[in-house]
Amino acid sequence: MEQIKQLIADFSSIVWGLPLLILLIGGGLYLLIRSKFGTFRLIGHAVEVLRGKYDDPNDPGQISHFQALSTALSSTIGMGNIAGVAVAISIGGPGAVFWMWVSAVVGMSTKFFTSTLAIMFRGKDSNGELQGGPMYFIIEGLGKNWKPLAIMFSVCGLIGALPVFNVNQLTQAINDILLRPNNVEVGFNSNLIIGFTLANITAIVILGGIGRISKTASRLVPFMVLLYFVSVLIILFVNIDVVPKYFTMIFTDAFAANNYKGDAFFGGLVGGLILLGIKRGAFSNEAGIGTAPLAHGAAKTNEPVREGLVAMLGPAIDTLIVCTLTALAILVTGVWETTSDNGVSLTANAFGNAMPGFGKYLLLVCIAVFSVSSLFSFSYYGSKCLSFLIGANNKHYYNYFYIASIILGATTSLDMMINLIDGVFALMAIPTMISTIILAPKVVNELNAYKKRLKANRLKI
Repeated sequence: MEQIKQLIADFSSIVWGLPLLILLIGGGLYLLIRSKFGTFRLIGHAVEVLRGKYDDPNDPGQISHFQALSTALSSTIGMGNIAGVAVAISIGGPGAVFWMWVSAVVGMSTKFFTSTLAIMFRGKDSNGELQGGPMYFIIEGLGKNWKPLAIMFSVCGLIGALPVFNVNQLTQAINDILLRPNNVEVGFNSNLIIGFTLANITAIVILGGIGRISKTASRLVPFMVLLYFVSVLIILFVNIDVVPKYFTMIFTDAFAANNYKGDAFFGGLVGGLILLGIKRGAFSNEAGIGTAPLAHGAAKTNEPVREGLVAMLGPAIDTLIVCTLTALAILVTGVWETTSDNGVSLTANAFGNAMPGFGKYLLLVCIAVFSVSSLFSFSYYGSKCLSFLIGANNKHYYNYFYIASIILGATTSLDMMINLIDGVFALMAIPTMISTIILAPKVVNELNAYKKRLKANRLKI
């Protein structure tokens, strides 16, 4: 069993290694250059689309632009933004944050292309209902000969969408921040109660389908981002005298290897720091993995570019805003230099340091909302993959399996399962990025045509 655990751990490590990062970041840079950075000039227009200026209830699809972005964000904004950033800083120092930003900028271009394709090449499921996502734009855009790639994405999605990692980490956060400090006995029974509570909350939402998931997400996501934003502003205000120093260090340390404490990838030089920051950024915003197009493919629109522009805002919110907030909280409080804690414990120390007495509890509320919201979206992703594989009439079976895995994640130490899930989740990027790169010229043509239509209608862009 130990050998199997090690084998799966090695598999996860290899998959999330340099080849995948080259595919994600290198592919993203290609897409960025292919579009001539044109999408960034449309950010203002993207916000107008998000606000509902162009919504038409008669357009094909199931949910609004705002609901689609909220659903996608509810899956990406989670433990990666809180624990993942802490890991990056504890290993690489402030400079790792800069490379997370680079990953986000590249990821914005990737999200634009993949989500535009999700609308351009929507297909129909076995019930005849319009659907979008990598598996559909692979078949509709590249042809049925490419179906093995679509099947690969869907099979990996079944496992990758399971929530055991988020549930496991949330359970640990509740134990470490709430229960143990208040002398509550922590063990199987307490974890079981947490698991059943999360399972019930999740079941109420996900059994209602994408409509209920998107409505819940559209209420939770703005609240959780605002709550976290205000919390970190308090921390920055308390430590306002050192904010300029550490903000500057994010840039100056980005090209210095002296703070990098990880395993040497390029002989312990700056390359290791770059790899660390980009990896954490890619893991956080999931650009190129293929999850976001599953949500954005359900948007009500007949303009693919509009949904691509809305999707492009995802990495900006997820990494440029939320991850940066976490990084600044950790840096200005100095806990990254004074404690050996890592992950969520390091972030909790930062909150506790700046706001004694209630800071850690405030973080726990943020963690709970982040994690619970992600449970809703991933269930939709998994059921959509099952629908593609064995028919829409059978997709509800995934929800029951998904709910049961929540209890499993809360009550079991799942190192082996978590590594397996992380590994297959990363494998979803292979079919997503390959098909996106091949279909990129069609997206560029659609983008240019859309710009001409905007100018013809005398709309401000």
